[in-house]
Amino acid sequence: MAGKRTVLTVQLRRLAFLLHEMREEAQVSKEMVSSRTGINVTTLYRIETAQARPQRRTLMTMLDLYQVDDERRNDVLQLLQEAQKPGMSRPFEQAVSEVYAAYINFETEALSARLFQTSFIPGLLQTERYAWAVLDTAMPKVESSVIEQRLRARVERAKILTRDTEPLELWVVLDEAAVRRVVGGPDVMREQLGRLTDECDKRNVILQVLPFDAGAHPAMVGSFVILDFKALADPELVYVEGIAGDDIVEGHNEIRRFGVMFDQLRAMALSPRDSAALIADAAYRLR
Repeated sequence: MAGKRTVLTVQLRRLAFLLHEMREEAQVSKEMVSSRTGINVTTLYRIETAQARPQRRTLMTMLDLYQVDDERRNDVLQLLQEAQKPGMSRPFEQAVSEVYAAYINFETEALSARLFQTSFIPGLLQTERYAWAVLDTAMPKVESSVIEQRLRARVERAKILTRDTEPLELWVVLDEAAVRRVVGGPDVMREQLGRLTDECDKRNVILQVLPFDAGAHPAMVGSFVILDFKALADPELVYVEGIAGDDIVEGHNEIRRFGVMFDQLRAMALSPRDSAALIADAAYRLR
């Protein structure tokens, strides 16, 4: 059942990384862990890749084998306690995919996000009526209760832009198609474009439009988000959207590739001032 999934969080990913690091430092193989503790290799793999959360007893056995000192042991146990807390996605997990639920959790903890979107206004910047029109069209055979849950998730996610402590720093490059495509009818789209104009005035939001006349660009294959975190222990990650499903990408080389791609996109896009003018023009044409 969806409610029983182990959904990835920042804390769980950090715990998995530390356990893998400590095993490597102790020069203990997975097979040795299995023979000494009874933890099978598959379970250990799932723990070290954040696909499963270890029980406290299992964790203590692993720390004993790795001969972890008291100070570091206490840090790991504290991290386990934090990893046991439900993420921001918990109320919506039955209505979203496991990857999307994990992304919601990561987004909540992120310091900044660099986002490229091709076809529609990003979820963080959507009005409720626009979001409903997108979800209703993209999920035609899904019950309205599920769409309502996903709508709630989008509304709750947007609060990270206005929270009192370290609101998310958001840099968006938006394909002109997303601005020109009339979703939900002229009234809904006009309201949505007005919301974009308001967002442009926020100090923590930068919005650029990639115009049609910019021609071919490096992200024509799809949309993506790069999340950065405050703690050095939490490396960047990329969330990729696609018709075949969504995915979370990690690894220095892959992250660097997406970073270079985003730099190219923002260089090709209109300035924030000119982008605001294009959005205003699109809204005017809907009168």
